[in-house]
Amino acid sequence: MPAIVVDHIHKSYGDVIALNDLSFTVEDGELFGLIGPDGAGKSTLFRILTTLLLADSGTAYVVGHHVVEAYKAIRKKVGYMPGRFSLYQDLSVEENLSFFATIFGTTIRENYDLVKDIYVQLEPFKTRPAGKLSGGMKQKLALCCALIHKPEVLFLDEPTTGVDAVSRVEFWDMLKKLKQKGIAILVSTPYMDEATRCDRIALIQKGKILSLDSPDEMVANFGKPLYAVKTPQIYQALMVLRNAGFTHSALPFGECIHLTTNLSLNASEIRDYMEQKGIAVEEVQPIDASVEDIFLNLSQTAESQRQ
Repeated sequence: MPAIVVDHIHKSYGDVIALNDLSFTVEDGELFGLIGPDGAGKSTLFRILTTLLLADSGTAYVVGHHVVEAYKAIRKKVGYMPGRFSLYQDLSVEENLSFFATIFGTTIRENYDLVKDIYVQLEPFKTRPAGKLSGGMKQKLALCCALIHKPEVLFLDEPTTGVDAVSRVEFWDMLKKLKQKGIAILVSTPYMDEATRCDRIALIQKGKILSLDSPDEMVANFGKPLYAVKTPQIYQALMVLRNAGFTHSALPFGECIHLTTNLSLNASEIRDYMEQKGIAVEEVQPIDASVEDIFLNLSQTAESQRQ
């Protein structure tokens, strides 16, 4: 059985649907990403899988155990790092790590090989209260505490939110090494650029999976011509392009508009059309889709179907 099995999970809070018929699996040694904005249902799913919340319907298994019937067995075999820093802020780095090791009936020394690469960065601050650490160091300490009992599955709920860019890169490098040790990792993030670091990803919005595949396969299967349009008249250009018969979607991306077309047009034809509508065009060039392009296009399609 896969390390994680999610089978038609549904969860609502009153009239609000948090999870809408979610199904997927995560294999041993796989780094699986749940990619979506705040409110997509990522944290709700994590709480269900870590036995902190009951689903309304559907089933889930973690390391072969049913999340309701065998919740005690699951809690001994998983590591969970919630989105908000939740360690004891008045305890030192070393005291926090020793405390979590003791809870699971182990010691820092017994499983030191698993956290060594991370802990060496914390060691100079081992006597410092956890609350006085920087964001990146808090993140590393939380990961050490989640790993100290040698879990088979690691749940990381938006672990890089609010962390600087350098620490984000370091964190994902750590996850790559942990994956090589055979640990199944389920990580959620709102950052689309982090999706490429995962083996497979599920794009999720409003509790529903929009697409599930490897990042490379998602990009390869995008299937529509995509152009970056640079113009000093962003707002006016968006209105013109969104009303054009050849447009599938036109979305602002920084200084450019990312235009997805339904027809096989070239860059010159798009430029000519816009200039005929009185839009000054600096550049139109074909580009490869990113995960963010894919997510926004799928979101727009899903929203249109709901209306």
